[in-house]
Amino acid sequence: MASELRAEDLMATASDRAGLDDFGSPTFRVGLDRLLDGFAHEAQLNEVGQVMAPEGVVTYLVNRLQVLDWHRRQPEMATADVTPPVVMIGMGRTGTTILHDLLGQDPANRVPLTWEVDRPCPPPETDTYETDPRIEEADAQAGMMDQLHPEFKTMHPTGARLGQECIRITGGEFASVIFLSQFRLPSYMRWLTQDADLAPAYRWHRHFLQLLQWHHGGDRWVLKSGAHLWALPALLAEYPNATLIQTHRDPGRVISSLSSLFATVRQVASDDVSIEQVAGDWADPILDALDRSVTAREDGTIAPGRVIDVPYDGFVADPIQTVRAIYDRWDVELTPDVEARMRAFLAENAQNKHGPHRYSVADTGLDPGEIRERSRRYQEYFDVTPEPFA
Repeated sequence: MASELRAEDLMATASDRAGLDDFGSPTFRVGLDRLLDGFAHEAQLNEVGQVMAPEGVVTYLVNRLQVLDWHRRQPEMATADVTPPVVMIGMGRTGTTILHDLLGQDPANRVPLTWEVDRPCPPPETDTYETDPRIEEADAQAGMMDQLHPEFKTMHPTGARLGQECIRITGGEFASVIFLSQFRLPSYMRWLTQDADLAPAYRWHRHFLQLLQWHHGGDRWVLKSGAHLWALPALLAEYPNATLIQTHRDPGRVISSLSSLFATVRQVASDDVSIEQVAGDWADPILDALDRSVTAREDGTIAPGRVIDVPYDGFVADPIQTVRAIYDRWDVELTPDVEARMRAFLAENAQNKHGPHRYSVADTGLDPGEIRERSRRYQEYFDVTPEPFA
């Protein structure tokens, strides 16, 4: 058991660092208090984790203070609408990362990049967007992860100029899957995926994007996170005109790949980590999220005309053709220049560039037949190609 962390103490530290004290709506305390309880009683933090956990919380609190301060000093920021976004809602390990970064090669697509999400204030400026000193800082932080776990590069790309997930934004409301990828927090996971009111998280999400786009906009936001599947009503209430992209892959492969990835990440902060443990925590929520995506189509939460479905096997076979089909649905031209940029990105970031990510369902300790049965509704509804589980 780690020592108890008090929200008031961490908030005081954040206030001292930022020189600010207005944290805005108190709704963030619901998730923060649950998160801190999980750190104390469930996360099994090692010495690194006992430093990493509170420091991460303080960083999110500092960002929250600064974002709110910019909004307070520049109220016109909140009068600008967030352009009807394109939101990728496919579960992780279904090709979302590379597709997100491919779409980010088009300057018309406003993809939130890692450096600006990690350090949003002051708001990014178009004139210095490619030279901002925060880029170097974010790359240095990514390099630290590579040193701690070199194998992580085989699983997931990192870099200041790569697209970042929405979960790093909703972390500022402390209602985010980002903490579950880093720490074992089963009680927090149950609350987040089953009981939490996620409307405040998406209000904060809009607030954050308004700041990022203030002096550096685009034709459309292109966002992504598999966590949106647990929050579709809240997402669509905040962004009723959003276009969705859902990528699809065999759930057995999704669960085993994510379990391998998260086990590697969690090993930084805890010595009590195994792929079997991670899979045991994540399998049910993942299968539930995929099932909810079927229900959302059947009950009209997601109207047919507002979603683009992307099969993983088709995307891997021909990424550019997949992008071309997406642009056709948007009724937007994929220009030769943008296509060339996308092809150059693919060549520079080829799959398995740093070696293959090796994983299997056998590593998870889960029953492959049970996974098949429990995901049958999802796989049949979306005609998802079964993959070998070995």
